This record gives sequence, C-alpha cells and structure tokens, in this order.
Amino acid sequence: MTAVGAVSVTIDAEHPALAGHFPGAPILPGVLLLDEMLRAVEQEHAPAGTRWRIGAAKFVKPVRPGETLTLEHEPRPNGSIRFHIASAGHPVAHGVLVPAIVPAEHDAQAPAVPAGPRASAAQWADAPERGSATLLRIMIFLSLRLGRPVARGLLHLIAAYFFAFAPGARRGARAYLRRALGREPSAIDRYRQVFAFASTILDRLYLMHERYGLFAISIEGEELMHDTAARGSGAFLLGAHLGSFEIMSAVGRRRPGLRVAMAMYERNASRVAAFFRAVNRVSAPEIIALGQLEAMLRIRDCLDEGKFVGMLADRTLADAPAQLVSFLGRAALFPSGPMRAAAALRRPVIFMTGLYRGGNHYHVVFRQIADFSRPDSCGREAAVRAAIARYVALLEAYCRSDPYNWFNFYDFWHGADTPTLPAPRALV
Repeated sequence: MTAVGAVSVTIDAEHPALAGHFPGAPILPGVLLLDEMLRAVEQEHAPAGTRWRIGAAKFVKPVRPGETLTLEHEPRPNGSIRFHIASAGHPVAHGVLVPAIVPAEHDAQAPAVPAGPRASAAQWADAPERGSATLLRIMIFLSLRLGRPVARGLLHLIAAYFFAFAPGARRGARAYLRRALGREPSAIDRYRQVFAFASTILDRLYLMHERYGLFAISIEGEELMHDTAARGSGAFLLGAHLGSFEIMSAVGRRRPGLRVAMAMYERNASRVAAFFRAVNRVSAPEIIALGQLEAMLRIRDCLDEGKFVGMLADRTLADAPAQLVSFLGRAALFPSGPMRAAAALRRPVIFMTGLYRGGNHYHVVFRQIADFSRPDSCGREAAVRAAIARYVALLEAYCRSDPYNWFNFYDFWHGADTPTLPAPRALV
C-alpha cells in the first residue's frame, strides 16, 4: 500500500487503558487503535471539514506496552480512506474509513439527501425544555403520594400550559396531524396529542417504580419476542417517539427473559427522564451511551448475553448517516445508523411501539422488520435500505391508526418542499 499519510505512535507502558485490559497480560484495546487512526486522518484532512466513521476494521495482532505503531492511510476513488496499522513491520490492523454521509453504492436511483433539512435536523436536540425543576419535583412527589387518578387531574393543567405557550410545538403538531388525519386538525385533536404525550410521561414514573398493576396492557406479537429470546443471541428493538417505549418494562415482567438495554445519546435525554431515574435508580434501564467509541462493543456484548438492544430510530442527529424515505406523503430523513449496526452485527431487527389508547390502556406491538443473521442475495446495502423502508412503513401505519401517539413536536419534514415520493412498501 502506498501511503499518502503516515504517523508513528508509541504505546506507553503506563497507558491507563492497559491497566484493566487485561490484568497480568496488558493489551491495547482495539477501540483505542481505531481512535488513534481516526485522529491521524482527521488532523490531516481537517481543512476539508469531513467527519469520518469506521466502515470496516480487522485486527490481526495484539498490541502490547512499549510498541511503536505506524499508522498509514490512503484515499480511495470512491471517497473512503483505506488504513493500515503496523508494528515493527508486522500488520496489526487494517480497514476502511468512510465519510459520515455517503451515497449508497449501486443505488443511483436513490434520492439524494438535501442539504437544507440536514441543517435543521437538530431542532429537536437544541430545543430547551419547558418547566422548572422545582415544579417537576413537586409533581413527582404528588403523583407518587396521591396516586394516578389525582395526578392525571393535575396533568390537564400541565398539558394546557404546554398547549397554550409552545407555539413552535403547535406548528409542528399541526403539520403532522394534518398528514396523519387527512384533514385540518381541530383544537381538540391537537390537545389530545399533547395530553397523550403528558400521560405517557406520567406513566413512565409509575413504570419505573414497578407499579405495573395500574395498567391494562394488550400485546401483539408476544410470541415473536419469546421465540427470539429463546435463541439467546439477542436482537435489536427499534422504536420511535410513538407512544411509550418504557411500557416494555411491564412486558418484560411477564417474561423475565426479555431483558432490554437502551442505546441512546445521553446528552439528548430529557430532564424528566433524568429526574425519574434519580428517584428510582434500581429500576432505571441499562443505558448504552452512543457517540462513544466503545458503544458498539457494549452493544455487541449485550446482544451476546441474549439481551435486546433498544433504539429510537425516527430522529436524525447532526450529520449522522440518514436515508430519505416517503413518510405520510412527503420525503423525510430517517437515521440509517441503527439498521447498519444490526446488519454489521448480524442480528434480527424488531419494530416495537407501546400505543397509548386512553385511560390506563396500552397496546404493545412487536413486528419483525429484518433478520440480518441470514445472508441476503441482494447484498447488505440493499437489505439495509429495504429494512429502513419497512420500518418507516410500519411507523406510518401506526401514526394513521393512532395519530395522537406521535411525540415529535417540531418540523419533522424540515420545511422541505420536495416532491412526494412513492409510499413505502407495506409489509406482507
């Protein structure tokens, strides 16, 4: 390989990562090798403003304390970068880096991701949360002491405040409901959506305190979850900001083998969720923090333990990979990272939603989207794109059947005046 860029790095025997990996026989973790490689590439290519991610990597030799590594990289015609890491002339690791967003190979007909929507995709992440910490603590105290019926009465005051004093959220909700209902939404329609949102947040508090008896839960696809859990190889559980994902804890109580770890960007976790976890840490779900180099390793370990790894896959973030799909009649961006992770780790993918249907009733749905543990004759890239389309088709179907369960209170379509795309193909 003719290297365009090359740097040398010496692994200090006192490197903190060596202390616990492994005691008595220290080896540098592969994730740190990749971190050094990414740093070297980004320093050299910083003027281009491109961010990179690991497209493929293979480790062929362990790295021990005191070794000096040579990190080489070479741009390829398709825009990716091939890298090679060696120690004393012996290969240590090699692989490919790809830009954070690249057109899918062999898919020239796929619609391009427009620049405008990408720039505004962080609306939901940057929007400040309303309400004070003191009032939130008071509401938690009263809800737990006085019970759910009284708390739901107080909830109407909170929902009315949000409905009246959040004009940006009202605009986003109106645009969504107009598509989901197929008509202009009334004030009652818009309030029902806000109150459903508030209800699922309140119920999250009771679920985290394991008060499962408060709820009547119907389940569709429970056997699919039981069969998947029985295999012991884990699976991805893709949800959305549709209904309640936390109701999964009540389902898990009926079947203790259904263990779920949530993979999420913790900096974007809501203040409400943080307060709820603080008041009952015992029942707080296991969290895998995305955006860190070891995240994929933790996800893989959870899957190997037979756990389900849950992700919410309906919001794009910054310049993360995304796919343009027709959703409720208009093109919208959906993240491709969760599906690509499932494909890379060769695991099944199951769609999950806990639809709130008023009072204390929730309807939980499990539907299989893809099974990447089986080879696909169309190739992995095509399989990923098809699986994302199936995910969006299911999401659209439940947005139409239970429209007040959608909780993305911002301009989901980013104001893009793009042509209507063909509707996503429904699942058979």
